[in-house]
Amino acid sequence: MSKDWVHDIAMMHEYYNVHPIIENMDKETLKKFMSFRISFLEEELSELRTAENAADIVDALIDLCVVAIGTLDGFGVDSYKAWDEVLIANMKKKAGIKPERPNPLGLPDLIKPVGWVAPSHEDNIGLVSKIFED
Repeated sequence: MSKDWVHDIAMMHEYYNVHPIIENMDKETLKKFMSFRISFLEEELSELRTAENAADIVDALIDLCVVAIGTLDGFGVDSYKAWDEVLIANMKKKAGIKPERPNPLGLPDLIKPVGWVAPSHEDNIGLVSKIFED
């Protein structure tokens, strides 16, 4: 165990020999795999919505992270690089209020300023690209 979730998930996939199986999937199988992972995330989100106590909430949130990071790892995406791209872009946003999304809690929304540039993942899409091949 470590404090490096991405590494931990990669080690778990290595232990269970997941990578060679995914790497050998054709386009249609990769589409089914992605659909399975999306359903898995929805299942964990549903568990979060129906949590009956604090421990259930913590478990569901961690499970969402595990499945999301696991999906990136399975598809060969560099999660560290993707994280950095998103964080850099988010840190360039400004605190404000989004009128189209009511926020009764008083927490700031992150507003895209003029000229804001979205994160780019074009060089870090791993096997996900195979899903969209012609």
